[in-house]
Amino acid sequence: MCPISTAEGITIPIAILSNGLKHHLGSILPTILLVLVLITAAGTAVTKLLKPGFIVKNRFLNSLFDVTPIWSILRFLAAIFTVMVYTNQGIPFLISSNTGGLVFSDLLPILFSVFLFAGLFLPLLLNFGLLEFVGSLLSKVMRPIFNLPGRSAVDCIASWLGDGTIGVLLTSKQYEDGFYTKREAAVIGTTFSLVSVTFSLVVINTVNLGHMFIPFYITVTIASLLAAIILPKMPPLSKKEDVFFNGTKKESDEEIPTGFNYVSYGFMQAIEKAKSQAFIKVIFIDGFKNVLDMWLAVIPIVMAVGTIALVIAEYTPVFKILGLPFLPILMLLQVPEPIAASQTLVAGFADMLLPSVLASTIKSDMTRFIIASVSVSQLIYLSEVGALLLSSKIPVNLKELFIIFIQRTLITLPIIAVIAHFIF
Repeated sequence: MCPISTAEGITIPIAILSNGLKHHLGSILPTILLVLVLITAAGTAVTKLLKPGFIVKNRFLNSLFDVTPIWSILRFLAAIFTVMVYTNQGIPFLISSNTGGLVFSDLLPILFSVFLFAGLFLPLLLNFGLLEFVGSLLSKVMRPIFNLPGRSAVDCIASWLGDGTIGVLLTSKQYEDGFYTKREAAVIGTTFSLVSVTFSLVVINTVNLGHMFIPFYITVTIASLLAAIILPKMPPLSKKEDVFFNGTKKESDEEIPTGFNYVSYGFMQAIEKAKSQAFIKVIFIDGFKNVLDMWLAVIPIVMAVGTIALVIAEYTPVFKILGLPFLPILMLLQVPEPIAASQTLVAGFADMLLPSVLASTIKSDMTRFIIASVSVSQLIYLSEVGALLLSSKIPVNLKELFIIFIQRTLITLPIIAVIAHFIF
């Protein structure tokens, strides 16, 4: 997670490792992805139809393959889409380089390599005291400002410096392990899982404003922090229960016992946590289970949901129509070329890069800057983070994600537009 400077800019070691693996695997990576998606579909079909004992009686395998009917359908659709794209045979609008081809060729290879290292290294973040120490240290910051545990700061840093996918996986794992309530997990997953600094650079370059990256990223940070303060106070997030994954209610907050300060208590908790861990089991057994869970459970869902969302965005006027209500707001904010801008705003729900692609032909620098900034601040997009949230144990559904997406847009758009007027 420690940021380091490279020729391409600021990144983190896990991103370098994942990029290296992706480059090393090269042409065989599509075949690996195809096999993973087919294993998931076959395992789900066998479990649903035959209920073999070695799967049903194994807690890990059963949770992996015995899923709800909706997730089963999505896994089968993912297998169909993947075979079509891999063989380049099938319905043109599904295998296009703007839809299924984009998800399979551009997004899934990144997820595959990130998931390998994130899964193996996740126990180093979770099991050896870092969260306990940081949680105690930052409880006086995270609780008053965001009404979240101090340990959630690690999720936020992992997302902002690394990648939103890492933040979602970290949050989901801690929720399942009983460290976050339903409300806390939902708030963290939908509020702090921003894309990486590296991908933000891709977004601003797409609208031909790469030279403005610093003001762009400062704008995104300000808007996102304000959204993180406001959004949890609104439904549906405010309606989430403060109960843990196992159903027990939250009774007390992070309190420092008498005789300790925040540093000493956090250090004591960290040491106790690390002492109780079996290194080999945690890293190799639990880490490998994390990797399998991400590869087999998440990748097919991203393929299915991402492809469907991009087809809707590319071949139907749905997102353009949904963007029309934003037209009066854009005019009120005096955003140049408001009609063209309104058509891009809801498209971000399908894919974060889509608004910037659609905006690349807009003449006004200010409008392109606003659209790029809003698209990153919107955070939830179905081709990656949205699909990850839906496939995780974090308690949010598709309807709630869309509502939160619209709320984030309504909160961040005026903030970004005001800042853009000062910049331009």
